Amino acid sequence: MKHKIADANCIVVKVGSSLLVDELGSIRRPWLESLINDVVECWKRGQQVLLVSSGAIALGRRHLHLKSGTLHLEEKQAAASVGQIKLAHAYQEMLASHGITGAQVLLTLEDSKDEERYRNAKNTFETLLKLRAIPVINENDTVATAEIRFGDNDRLAALVAKMVNADTLILLSDIEGFYTANPQLDPLATLIPEVKQLTPEILAMAGDSATQFGSGGMISKLTAAQMALESNCRMVIAAGKHLNPLKRIDQVATKTWFVPELEFET
Repeated sequence: MKHKIADANCIVVKVGSSLLVDELGSIRRPWLESLINDVVECWKRGQQVLLVSSGAIALGRRHLHLKSGTLHLEEKQAAASVGQIKLAHAYQEMLASHGITGAQVLLTLEDSKDEERYRNAKNTFETLLKLRAIPVINENDTVATAEIRFGDNDRLAALVAKMVNADTLILLSDIEGFYTANPQLDPLATLIPEVKQLTPEILAMAGDSATQFGSGGMISKLTAAQMALESNCRMVIAAGKHLNPLKRIDQVATKTWFVPELEFET
C-alpha cells in the first residue's frame, strides 16, 4: 500500500525547533511560510490539520540575551514565555494571510493523566476543527518541569493525534527518516521505508538527537510511533528542512512510515 498525505482525513504535524529556528535564534520565515502554504492546501482539500510546534525556548533565549548552552529551569521558563508569544504571532499572521483562523493551545503531558483535563482539551480541539480553525499546540513550558528537560513534543503530538482520532501523524525531522543507525555517525546506516511493528531490534536502532535546539531524539519519536500505532494512526518521519515539507512527503521515497496492523489487514 502506498501511503499519501493527500489521502488523510485528519493530520497532526509536529514541527521541531531546529527546523523552525535558525542558529541566531530567529524564525526561518521562508521555511515557515512554505509549511503554512502546504497546510493551507490540505485545509482547502477539506482535511483537518493541527500543528504541534516547538521553538518557544529557542526563540525566547535570544531576545532575553541568555547564554548559549544549557539553561537553568527558571531561564527556560522565562525564555518560553517570551518565545511563545512570538511563535504564536508568526503562525497567526501567516494563517490569517490565507483567511484561516489560528488557535493557540498550550498543554503538558499531565493533561493526559487527568480525566477531566483530557476531556476538556479533546472537546476544545473538536470544536476548533468543526469551526475550520487550525490549532497550533505547544507544551506549556512556563509551568512544565520534566517536559522541558526531555523535549517531549513528539509524544505530545502523538497524544494530540489520539485526542482527535487523527489518522496521520507527521514528525518533521532533521533527517530523512528512521535508519538502522544514526546516519550522522554511521556512513553504513540505511533508511527503513516502512515499519509494521516496534520490535526490540527496531528500538535498539534509535539514537540521540544531534542538533543544537532539538532535544527529542529518535527514541522519543519511536515512543510517539508506539502511541500512534496503538491509536490506529499511521505516522511518518520525514525530512523537514526542505521548503514545502508536507508536499514533499508525497513526492519522494525517502521517509519512514509506521503503519498500524489494522491498515495492513484492509
